[in-house]
Amino acid sequence: MEEIFFNLHEKLNGYRKEKRKFRQSNGYELNLMNPLSYNEKVVWKKIYDRNPLLSVVTDKYRVREYLRYILGEKGAQDILVPLLYVTDKPETIPFDNLPEEYIIKPNHASGRHIIIEKSSVVNRRQIIVQCRKWLSQPYGLKAHEWAYQRINRKIVVEKLLRDENGRLPADYKFFIFHGKCHLILVVYERFVDKSVGYYTPGWDLLDVRDKDKQATYRQRPENLDVMIGLAELLGAHFDAIRVDLYLINNKIYFSELTNYSFSGRSALTPRSYDYELGSKWKIVPGYWKQENNIKNFLNDHLGKNG
Repeated sequence: MEEIFFNLHEKLNGYRKEKRKFRQSNGYELNLMNPLSYNEKVVWKKIYDRNPLLSVVTDKYRVREYLRYILGEKGAQDILVPLLYVTDKPETIPFDNLPEEYIIKPNHASGRHIIIEKSSVVNRRQIIVQCRKWLSQPYGLKAHEWAYQRINRKIVVEKLLRDENGRLPADYKFFIFHGKCHLILVVYERFVDKSVGYYTPGWDLLDVRDKDKQATYRQRPENLDVMIGLAELLGAHFDAIRVDLYLINNKIYFSELTNYSFSGRSALTPRSYDYELGSKWKIVPGYWKQENNIKNFLNDHLGKNG
C-alpha cells in the first residue's frame, strides 16, 4: 500500500523529489521525456521499466537461479560465492556451524551487510536484531527502485572472500549495453583506502571521476577478456545492466547484477562522459517482451517462486 501511494503521489507531482535529488547529485536537470545521459536513463529505468526479470536478478539469493539458467549448473558453481545459509528467520542462523569468517546480508537491499572476521566478537543477539530490522524494512522505495519491492525478503550468509594479501577483493563493475561491454569501473581497497578507476574494455584508464578518489593505473588483469565475456553473457538479456565480479588469484567470482547503478546519481566528471556513456544505451520500452528464452525462465521460476 505504501508503495502504491508513494508512486501515485510522485507521478501526480511530476516526480519532483526525484528531480530535485538528481539535480543535487548530478548538477543538471533531469529530463525524463527525452533522457540522453547515462544517469538520466538509469532514472528512466527505475520509473518505467517493468521487466519482471529485474526483480529476479536484483534478489541476492534468486540471482543464483538466473546464473544456473545462463551458465549451467557447473558454470554457475564455478563463479558463485559459497552459500552458507539462507533464511527468513534470523534466529535460526547456525552460528556454531559457520566458519571463522563470513558475511551476512539481506537479499533485497544494497550496501547492507555484517562482516564477521577472525578477530570479530560475534554478538549473536545484536546480529539477529539487525537482521530482523532489515527484513522489516523495504529498500529503494523512496528512490523509485521498483525491482527491490518485488523481492521475498531473506537473510543470506556467504563465505567471506579475501585476496592474496588477505584483503577483501577489488570489485570489477562491467557496464553492459545491449549485450556489449562499454565501460569497466574498478573499486580498489574499499575498506582500507578506497579509490576507483574507470577503464575502457581495452584497459585504457579514462580521465573520468565521480565522488570517490580517482585511482592510479593498475595492471590489466590477466583474464580480463574472460571476465568481459562472462559479463556480456550475463547481461545479454537486458538493455542495460551492470555486472559486478570479483577476481582473486585469477579466479572469477560473481558479485551481483545491478539494474540501477548508483540510482542514477553517480555525478560523472566530465559531464560530457555521462552523455557519451548514455549514447550506448538505446531505450526501447518493452524490449524484454521479445525474449522468448527469458519468458521460459520467468514462467518456470516465477511460477513456483514468484
